[in-house]
Amino acid sequence: MSRLTVLSGPSGVGKRTVITELRRSRPDIWVSVSCTTRTPRPGEVEGVDYYFVDRDRFAKMVDAGELLEHAEFAGNLYGTPRQAVLDHVADGIPTILEIELAGARQVRRSMPEARFVFLAPPSIEVLVQRLEGRGTESANAIAARLEHARSELAAEDEFEEVIVNNDVQQAAGELAALITEEA
Repeated sequence: MSRLTVLSGPSGVGKRTVITELRRSRPDIWVSVSCTTRTPRPGEVEGVDYYFVDRDRFAKMVDAGELLEHAEFAGNLYGTPRQAVLDHVADGIPTILEIELAGARQVRRSMPEARFVFLAPPSIEVLVQRLEGRGTESANAIAARLEHARSELAAEDEFEEVIVNNDVQQAAGELAALITEEA
C-alpha cells in the first residue's frame, strides 16, 4: 500500500505550479482532483484542474460523505472526492492531495498515517508579488488572501516536511522524492 501525501501552504505560494511541474516530470504520481464552487480561471480544464460544481451539488456530496475533506475559502467551497483517493492509495499508486490548511487538518484526523508537506514561500514579500501577479482577483480579495496566508504560515510546524518554493523545478523534485520514499 502507498502512503498518501498532503501538500498544503498559503494561497499564492505556488502549490498549483509545483503540482503542474510534478505532473510533467513524474506522471506515475497520481494527483487528486478537487471539487470547487468557484468559476474556472483562464486555462483551467474540468476534471484536470478541478471539478467545477455548483453549491447545491457540493452540499449533496458533503451530505453523502463523498468528500475526504472540505472547506470554504475566499467565498468558495473546495473538497476532495474520497473514493478516488482511497482507491489509488490501496492500489499502491503514489498519491498526492493539494489542499488548503483547513482541509489538511481534516485529512490528518481521518488519515493520520499520511505524510503532510508544507510549501512555504521564500518570504512574505514574494508571496505578495505572486498573488498580485495573478491578475485574477480584486485588491480586496488579495488582501483577504494575504491575511489568511499569514495565519497559515504560522501553522508550518504542524507539518512533517517543509519545502521552500524558491525554484519550481527544485520544489517539485523535492516533493517527488518525498512521495516516492518508503513510508
